[in-house]
Amino acid sequence: MPESFHVQAGNLSLCVETRGDPDGEPVIFVMGLGAQMTLWPEALLDHYADEGFRVIRFDNRDIGLSSHLKDRLEGHPVAVMARHRMGLPIAAPYTLHDMAGDVCHLMDALGLASAHLVGVSMGGMISQLVAANHPERVRSATLIMTSTNSPRLPMPETRLIWRLAGIGARGHDEASVVARSLDFWKAIQSPGFPPGEQAVKDRVVRDYRRSYHPAGILRQTRAILATGSLSSATRRIRVPVSVIHGKDDPLVRPVAAEQLGYLMPHARIEMIQGMGHDLPEPLLPHFAAIGFETMAKTLRMDK
Repeated sequence: MPESFHVQAGNLSLCVETRGDPDGEPVIFVMGLGAQMTLWPEALLDHYADEGFRVIRFDNRDIGLSSHLKDRLEGHPVAVMARHRMGLPIAAPYTLHDMAGDVCHLMDALGLASAHLVGVSMGGMISQLVAANHPERVRSATLIMTSTNSPRLPMPETRLIWRLAGIGARGHDEASVVARSLDFWKAIQSPGFPPGEQAVKDRVVRDYRRSYHPAGILRQTRAILATGSLSSATRRIRVPVSVIHGKDDPLVRPVAAEQLGYLMPHARIEMIQGMGHDLPEPLLPHFAAIGFETMAKTLRMDK
């Protein structure tokens, strides 16, 4: 049975859940922008647990049941996005480097010298930074629908940019947030693997009732923009890596995966037809199989 608890990670409190063999190889799942750890599909986590791994997921800072910060943001979101596209410095309460430090603090709190990482979207960016700057802490990395955050990469589809900036959002009651979230998920979901609308709605309602913290989403967005390109860090990664990306991703364009492959020639790049910017249930066994193969390379390297 999964076990949930809080750990002290630096000066933050992180909400953590573990399952599987407590003595198994540890795998830390790092979630993306504005998403609670509950967005990780149970079936995917159970695939890893059933294979004997110690499965660990957690709420990033400023989201879910982990520490919420209080810092106010300055500057209009559109102006900040423009500065990012021009490669100009951006003020932010924290960056992805700090969030990568959170992962290392989490390992310390759990008594782990190192772990495998599975990162999705922003979580894939965080995982890249941990693997590049703290290589002794990472055994392998499975990066799903992520990028180097380079301003030279194509932007998300226009219909998504305003949603990402939070412009025009009205109402923070459950009905308003659920309607807005369903609209967003419909815009980014996999066209080849459409989920049932009721299942998505049930998940959105559950997460809203667990925690609703829109200010944290804005600060995480600012952290991404303020971090800038990860390219110089990504090219230093030497651990086994797999990159999984949808050919129909409207948010993080497929060319982002191609760039990751260029910067990490040793990485496996898996492009999936019909996959958008979500974790479709039919693809979860395939995701797990890719992750297992990536982790197996680590074991062969250790021999």
